[in-house]
Amino acid sequence: MTDTTAQPVALGDDDLGSITKERSLWQMRLRRFFRHRMAVIGLIILACIVLYVLAGSFVYSEADANYNDTGIRLQSPSTEHPFGTDTVGRDILARTIYGGQISLIIGVLSALVAVTLGTTVGALSGYYGGLIDSALMRITEAMLSIPTLLLLLVMAKFMSNEIPDLELFGRTFSGSVVVIILIIGITSWMYLARIVRSSFLSLKESEFVLAAEALGMSNRRIIVAHILPNALAPIIVAATLGVAGAILSEAYISFLGMGVRPPTASWGNMLEGAYRYIGEAPWLWFFPGILVVLTVMSINFVGDGLRDAFDPYSIR
Repeated sequence: MTDTTAQPVALGDDDLGSITKERSLWQMRLRRFFRHRMAVIGLIILACIVLYVLAGSFVYSEADANYNDTGIRLQSPSTEHPFGTDTVGRDILARTIYGGQISLIIGVLSALVAVTLGTTVGALSGYYGGLIDSALMRITEAMLSIPTLLLLLVMAKFMSNEIPDLELFGRTFSGSVVVIILIIGITSWMYLARIVRSSFLSLKESEFVLAAEALGMSNRRIIVAHILPNALAPIIVAATLGVAGAILSEAYISFLGMGVRPPTASWGNMLEGAYRYIGEAPWLWFFPGILVVLTVMSINFVGDGLRDAFDPYSIR
């Protein structure tokens, strides 16, 4: 009788060497990152903010964040309302929790859209070159010539009312959230596309790519399996910094009254009604404002740490 028991596959020296080399490379990057003091501080601050907006939802419900009582409007911070109340008597602490969730969701998903578009355009342009490269780069340059903030304001103005409110995971999301994610994402990919293009232009001449082409591998497999993993460093850094940029962009347009629609809270639209009470009720702008500043600052610190960790010429 033939023994059909699966036998373990022995790894050759080359395979073990490749795995060991990859592990040591990532270990070196982690050591570089954790030697970057400000990056570690930024990571701790960011973790605390994420914990705040996630754990806070177990203490306050969305109904608490949207409940208004004009009898307690513009109350200063107290034991009952640690961050005070706003102009219609809503608890600011609860609103910073749920507003933070929306701001972070917008930041992460917008960055994901931008990274997807930028990586795709840059990869196709850098790998294929020629007419494809020329066409995609002209589109990229045309997008770069358009004032981003102006485009955000115009598109948000005309599109924010087109999508109805959404019910997801037991929460009500304003349709404007989806619009803002898409708008920020499709106006933020151009710089990454140029960075990825330059990486692909240099990597496609490498020996491992030429060997893959000689073996008859498809262009898609070469791009995804061979070149893209070696171009991840700038993509990861750009994605991290893109989250901070998206949070700021949402705050800009929400502050101008064209962002996330009420009753959905975001840190940006909480600041919208606060500028009229800068002196009279500073808690209206201080708490959402400081959360925006800390979040963006910590993400930028983490991005700087990742950039140094992935930079082969870094002396840190």
